[in-house]
Amino acid sequence: MSISLEEMDFAEIYAKLTKRWLSPADLADEYGFSKSSQSKMRMSSSSSTLPFSKVGGKYIRYDRVAIDAWLEDHKVQG
Repeated sequence: MSISLEEMDFAEIYAKLTKRWLSPADLADEYGFSKSSQSKMRMSSSSSTLPFSKVGGKYIRYDRVAIDAWLEDHKVQG
């Protein structure tokens, strides 16, 4: 089964070429969100809540595709 590039979101393509699941340290390095900011953004109950998964009850992981989509949703038009 083959999927054309037109049918696939760029974030999904990128995630297939790189590591998809990021640790808090990875997110800080690649996206510039400090660990402190990440913690605050995970606890927020508004639309600014950073999407994350919790593995084994204590390990935080971020899905690169979800983070890219979240950033697009929170883009400010200038």
